Parts: sequence; structure tokens; C-alpha cells
Amino acid sequence: MDPQVFVRLSIGSLGIRIPVVTSNPVREGVRISTSPCVCEIRLRGFPVRTAVVPFISSSPQDSPDPHHIATTFYLQDSDVKAMLAPGCFHPSHASLEVSVFVGKQGFQYCGVGGKKQQQVGTFRLEVGPEWSGGKPVLLHHGWIGIGKTKQDGGKPGPELHLRVMLDPDPRYVFQFEDDTKSSPQIVQLQGTMKMKQPIFSCKFSSERRMSSHQLDPMNNYWSSMKEGIDQESERKARKGWKVMIHDLSGAAVAAAFIATPFVPSSGCDRVARSNPGAWLIVRPDICGTDSWQPWGKLEAWRERGVKDSVSFRFHLVPEGQEAGGSILVSELLISADKGGEFFIDTDRQTPSGTPLPSPQSSGDFAAVAPVVAGFVMNCRVQGEGKSSKPVVQLAMRHVTCEQDAAIFLALAAAVDLSIQACRPFPSKAKRGIRNVV
Repeated sequence: MDPQVFVRLSIGSLGIRIPVVTSNPVREGVRISTSPCVCEIRLRGFPVRTAVVPFISSSPQDSPDPHHIATTFYLQDSDVKAMLAPGCFHPSHASLEVSVFVGKQGFQYCGVGGKKQQQVGTFRLEVGPEWSGGKPVLLHHGWIGIGKTKQDGGKPGPELHLRVMLDPDPRYVFQFEDDTKSSPQIVQLQGTMKMKQPIFSCKFSSERRMSSHQLDPMNNYWSSMKEGIDQESERKARKGWKVMIHDLSGAAVAAAFIATPFVPSSGCDRVARSNPGAWLIVRPDICGTDSWQPWGKLEAWRERGVKDSVSFRFHLVPEGQEAGGSILVSELLISADKGGEFFIDTDRQTPSGTPLPSPQSSGDFAAVAPVVAGFVMNCRVQGEGKSSKPVVQLAMRHVTCEQDAAIFLALAAAVDLSIQACRPFPSKAKRGIRNVV
């Protein structure tokens, strides 16, 4: 498998310090409160990011956190080339901009601030050829002045501390060639021309139980499905869905199946947080044939608000442990109408610092060094009722073999199908009206 070129631009270790003028600290200097500043981080072609900038005193013992990452941008090779090429609307190269602001609850600098947000200063770093060099580059690390005082003779004003680092982050990119329910082929997109290389196939089924003559190693898991559901819930429940991922030889290398049915909660027409549907993501047991081991659990439910969305919660399940010993690695919302992105990325959300072993590892989480995993995977899916064809990106460092990729593709299939499984159920009142008409 050949990866595509990506780079990871991280901005962190933020801090700001303000020189205090002793002659008249209220009028000419700085009044400091306990609230920090905020900054807006801009890079052409990406949404604006915001982050808190803590105040750092002049004491040698007070310094910014060297390990904290405020935000991360992931750039394809084509993104960097576009930033380096001037155009009609952008006559010069793009720049990374970090603009620091104070607001009503922040500190006041030289009489500025208090009633509304005011800008303290801006750090700019122009995009250069080194951004596409494919090597780690420390673009900036340390303090830099971002403004001048207005009433102290032009002496240096506020200083911003930040660390800007560029790291290569190669990824494997896969695409489902059709809707997940259509049992599509899965291809790998390679090179700048996005050449398609078949690599897996996806088999979807909606049977609640396998026939007794079928030798399916997953049968043991089906027995754990909830029993005793009343006839109405049985008719309305979305259950029995299963996705098998096969390699080119036809061998099953990963799977996902509904372990908790998607049913409407009592008194409403939707899958609610109090009773989410759940998928079990499994992989072949490395210690034996025709047996499977749980790798992760994906829960999903419908959130109702101004715009409906589907909530996801994904846990890793260490080998030999029950659900209570699982590790939360992703929790996010996806628009039910427009779709969106499911991701595992400790730079973009909490919990951070979660170790992530290879899916083919022994599963002994205690033996894994507690390092930040960073970007692991993402998949883009469409909203309910739309043709999805998920696109999945996987960090190369988390894929040691094809089976590792397959388990993430099974997870992506479960995410895609959850959008459909969380659609509102028809209510009895609406059915009655239709029957009368």
C-alpha cells in the first residue's frame, strides 16, 4: 500500500507577557485580571481556529507548557502548492496568522479593552518551500513581539510565545465505491492522480441470526443480543445489521455488527442518549482460526436541537476486559442532514494522551507508552437518505498491515450506517392519519 503525502502543522506552547510600566500602571501600563487572552489562528483555505493564550509572568519559573498543542492543520501536498502559487485574489504567498485579542474579561493594555474585544497584535509566518519538503521543520519557537505601546516612547510591548512545527504525516486513503448497504468494493486512492487500487470488499447483511448450518465464528456474539423486546419494538427496531470486510483472497479480516438494537426510546420517535444503539467492531483472533476478538465499541444516538445531529461515542476494548474497562477515544456530533466527519485525533479533542496500539497488537494497553497518538483516522459520510460512499484516511504509523486498515474500515462502515439507523421512527399518530386518509 502506497501512502499519500500529508503534513501536520501544529501550533502550541502559547503564552503572552506584557511589560508593566511602573509610573502609572493604570493609565500607561497593564491591568491584569485572572482571565487569559484569546487568539484567532488563520491559514488560507481552512476555517479560523480559536485558542486561549494564558498570561505568563516575567518570573523564570513561569513558562508556557512546551507540550500543549492549541490547534493542528493537516495539509495535503496540493494544499501547500496552492498556498505557494500567487493568484489574482492572492498576489503573494499565504501566511499563518495568529492574532491575539483582549476582551471584556481580559486584561487591559494601555487603556485598550474593557468594553469590547480589541486586538493586541498579530504574528505572521509566510508559507515557504520548506513546507513541502517532507521533513520535520521547526518553523518558530520562542518569544516574539507583536505590538508597540502607545504611550511609552515606542518601547517593546506585548510578546507572544508559540511553537510552530511542521511534521510529515503520510496517510492511506480509501473509498467505498458505493453505498455501504450495497456491499461495495473498497479501493485505495494512490498518487496525485488518485488512481484506484482495489484492496478490500465489503459485505453487508441485515439478518438477525445466522442459520444453524452456517459456520460463522461471530455466532457467539449474537447470543448476547437483547431478548424480550415486545412485538412493536421488534417491528420497529433496527438490528441484525452486519458488515464483513474481506481481503482480495476472500478471507474475512474485520467486521462490525449491531450489538445493541437501534430502537426508539420510550415516549419519543428517536434513538436517545439514554438508550443508544451500539456496534461491536471485531478482528480475527491472532491466537486461533475461525475466532474473533472485540476491538472497539461504537455507540450512536439522535440529538434533537436547532439542527438534528447524530452523536457518536467510540471506545477501544482491551483484550480480555469487559466494557467497563474500555477506553474512550472519540466523542463527537455529525449533522443528520448534511453528514460530516468522524475522526480519532487526540490533537483535536479530549481525551488527549490516549495510547492507541495497533489493532493487531496483543491489546495490552498497560504495555503501551502513554504518548499522544495525534491523528489516527477520519471518515467523511453523507447525511440520512443520501448516497454516502465514505472516504477514509488512516495515519500510516497506525497501519502495520492490511488487517489494521480493515478494522478501521469496518468502523467507518458502522459510522455510515449509524446515520441511517438513527433516523426518526414513524409515530403511531402519523400512521393513524395516513390510515384514515
